[in-house]
Amino acid sequence: MSESVPVLCPACRREHVYAAPAYPCACGAPVAPALDRRATPTELVHRAWDEEWVSVRCASCGRRNQWPHPELGCPCGTVLRIPVTGSSPAPTPEAVPPPSRPAFHPVTIRTARDAVTAATLYLRWLGYGDIRRADERPPSGIRLAARRLLAQVDPTICPASVRDVECLWLTAMTESADCVYVSLAGYAEDARIRADALGVPLFVLDLTGTPQPVNDPAVILHTTGA
Repeated sequence: MSESVPVLCPACRREHVYAAPAYPCACGAPVAPALDRRATPTELVHRAWDEEWVSVRCASCGRRNQWPHPELGCPCGTVLRIPVTGSSPAPTPEAVPPPSRPAFHPVTIRTARDAVTAATLYLRWLGYGDIRRADERPPSGIRLAARRLLAQVDPTICPASVRDVECLWLTAMTESADCVYVSLAGYAEDARIRADALGVPLFVLDLTGTPQPVNDPAVILHTTGA
């Protein structure tokens, strides 16, 4: 378990105690970034891919993996990025593809069809073959299906809701399939919380056509593949 550090929100001056979450290394050992007590947390205003990840070495096997940069959400609405030690920002997925896969080559997003194409290419890159349009139509977005997988692609400008996530999960459960959600506009906060509880990988599709993991199940799927 990682060490807890005190964090002061610069916006509302509320005090918090934060501990970085641990993630499973390929060897099975839990890995958590070391937090820097001497550095001051910064308010997160704009997101960039190369700032979303940190490289952390596993103390058990020595592997260096990419994990989400520790963040703390204050009840006042401010998101704080917690400084870490002994790590470096992770490069984009194209620069560090998993050993068994080639580099992912995205397509620029200009239309809703481009978003579906980008998600399809990414799912194939993860290892899912025979991607096709699913028979059922979701409340929003487009459903894609593959063997033992159901994916939802939402190219709209509205963040995915908790209902969207639950509908995808329930449909996948009835088909004994895994599920993945890819959204262009992100997710409502309750949708992210629910997805974490259900184990649904959430990805945000940026305009370059690169899906970015936004929760732990998505990070694991991106790292290990199908």
